[in-house]
Amino acid sequence: MEEQLAGGLEPQFVSSIAQEIACTIQQVAAAAELLAGGATVPFVARYRKEATGGLDDAALETLAKQREYFVDLTERRDVILAAIKDQGQLTPDLDRRIRSVTTKSELEDLYLPYRPKRRTRASMARERGLEPLAEALLKAARGQTSPAELAAEFVNDELDAESALSGARDILAERLAEDAQARARLRRTYRNNATFEVQVVAGKEAEGATYSNYFDHQEPASRVPSHRMLAILRGERDGFLASNLRIDDENEMSRLAEIPGVPLTTPAGKHVALSVSDSYKRLLRPSIGNEIRTEMKERAESEAIRVFRANLGELLMQPPFGQQSVIGLDPGLRTGCKLAVVDPTGKVTATDVLYAVPDGSRTEAAKKTLIALCRQHKVQAIAVGNGTASRETEAFARKSLRDAGLDGVMVVIVPETGASIYSASEVARRELPDLDVSLRGAASIARRMQDPLAELVKIEPKSLGVGQYQHDVNQKSLAEELDREVESAVNRVGVELNSASISLLERVSGISAKVAGAIVRHREEQGRFNDRRRLLKVPGLGPKAFQLCAGFLRIHDARNPLDQTAVHPERYSLVKKMAKSLGLELELLIGEAARRIDLQSFVDLDNGIGRPTLVDIQNELERPGRDIRPEFEAPTWRDDVTSIEDLKPGLILEGRVSNVTNFGAFVDLGVKRDGLVHISQLSDSWIDDPRSVLHVGQVVKVAVLDVDQTRGRISLSMKAEALSPG
Repeated sequence: MEEQLAGGLEPQFVSSIAQEIACTIQQVAAAAELLAGGATVPFVARYRKEATGGLDDAALETLAKQREYFVDLTERRDVILAAIKDQGQLTPDLDRRIRSVTTKSELEDLYLPYRPKRRTRASMARERGLEPLAEALLKAARGQTSPAELAAEFVNDELDAESALSGARDILAERLAEDAQARARLRRTYRNNATFEVQVVAGKEAEGATYSNYFDHQEPASRVPSHRMLAILRGERDGFLASNLRIDDENEMSRLAEIPGVPLTTPAGKHVALSVSDSYKRLLRPSIGNEIRTEMKERAESEAIRVFRANLGELLMQPPFGQQSVIGLDPGLRTGCKLAVVDPTGKVTATDVLYAVPDGSRTEAAKKTLIALCRQHKVQAIAVGNGTASRETEAFARKSLRDAGLDGVMVVIVPETGASIYSASEVARRELPDLDVSLRGAASIARRMQDPLAELVKIEPKSLGVGQYQHDVNQKSLAEELDREVESAVNRVGVELNSASISLLERVSGISAKVAGAIVRHREEQGRFNDRRRLLKVPGLGPKAFQLCAGFLRIHDARNPLDQTAVHPERYSLVKKMAKSLGLELELLIGEAARRIDLQSFVDLDNGIGRPTLVDIQNELERPGRDIRPEFEAPTWRDDVTSIEDLKPGLILEGRVSNVTNFGAFVDLGVKRDGLVHISQLSDSWIDDPRSVLHVGQVVKVAVLDVDQTRGRISLSMKAEALSPG
């Protein structure tokens, strides 16, 4: 048994992970040990840089996934070894081969001949005692012995010679199909050389016209892009398409025929040849073919999930307007615009319903109410949801402010995707129990302008509209990846302990949903936190959880100025030494004075303090409480362009990127329909990934190429030629 390293990983697995993320074995071992001890990826990435050699959160996340995979593999391997040993068939060579595998498919291939099976044709033949006949056929293939003579001794009242030979061939066929080398070789052929063919189901041409691009389609299976694969799979589920993986079957059967190592033209050899053909067509090819189709599906799903996750990360990291009073307007026609005023902390201080659209007798009253609320609550911005009547509501708000001389109040159209889902959620009922569902939506719109991250974490990520084929992928994998991205974003930004919701707190490293609720209850009952250490008085939050979460929680106006920074409490004594070295009080070290710290003099590798940690501390002291998100920016909508009917080719507009896919980016132009900038129109130079030039939330300038009002499709371009006047 090989010696296990830190984190429960054997040397071969540590090496495999090190190659995967391009780091040293020592880095993997150190990180694996920390993760096995309960540390989170955000904590290790931020506060254990010396231990891991500075591995970032992306590398650590890959490492964590790989570690979990290999731990599962090890557990499965040990079960398999025990099972084969119980059968009395575990040889030293087989033990060595099983212990050397690094993938689950290799492991299962080696176990296949020994795995208990449902009754098969081969197993029934074995029950009839035909295994010796199968062996006899192999031996006789080198000579001219008659197969009938070999079968004669197996003939009885229930079995004739041909049935006996058929059963022997079934045994040989299954044996070939379970050969680990044969399976690995055919798997490589499929992965490298298969052609993916798609056809329309006969008679479904008209009904399945949506999938007409794939009615007669073929391409290398290894290069089918994610969005195309998922579209084809959807077409198959809908009953319009049929697909197939094509390889050179004759060549593969010839290679399989080499395994028995006997002539196939002798009388007995011809039976072996029949076994080879049957094994390939009935067992091996379908098995590996289905496996590869599953791989293709999983690869397409993985890419779609990766795109969704990337877009979600960018959405969550949208620039915040900040802690200022905001009015949220949820536009409406017949039922009016729902209004909610939120103060700088996000607390709802007033609500109302304005009948501002369409312009009518009640518009003047709506205008007076809006202006009065702006003045009373010192509102700095009005956030208008981008649903139905958003442009009309925006125009009403702008005109009202202009007529009242309140030009300093900003009016911004805010994406409201998911706001209605939040409004009816348990989270919303807990936060805003006294508000009507519709008014909760207005509050959410205002809050997502103040701090998109803090508000969007309350909504299930799948409801935020930044994915592609999100309903066609593995929902468990999708949820796990999106949760990881939310956690990553929250911990990168940090959380204000005295105002954070339960939804936000439970995303902080080391804090569970139960503990998040306990923190909020403690805050409500005992008053605001003025010291990070007070967290240890929260029921259920022990020393380990405190270590993992403390650095990501901020306390403005805390007793200790370090509590408003990302400096971890375990390093407070170090910072005090830094202040003392400069002859300063701790409070005076924060700011420009931190630049004078001689970092090298505080290096103490024995205690895990190296230059990376010291640089992080210095940066935090220089700019305490800084927000890593970009400055707030909103697109400028044209007043004369409010619907798709107002668009025409050549028009140049500003918009906000609402979604990025592998084939391009969708841009919100404020006309209720997003336009598509195809990947070929994103740049003057060739690009293979739209995310290399765009991200969700980015404000861009685009030119209208084409408008299909019938199908509601808008084609856009960002190429210089299209954006040039005239």
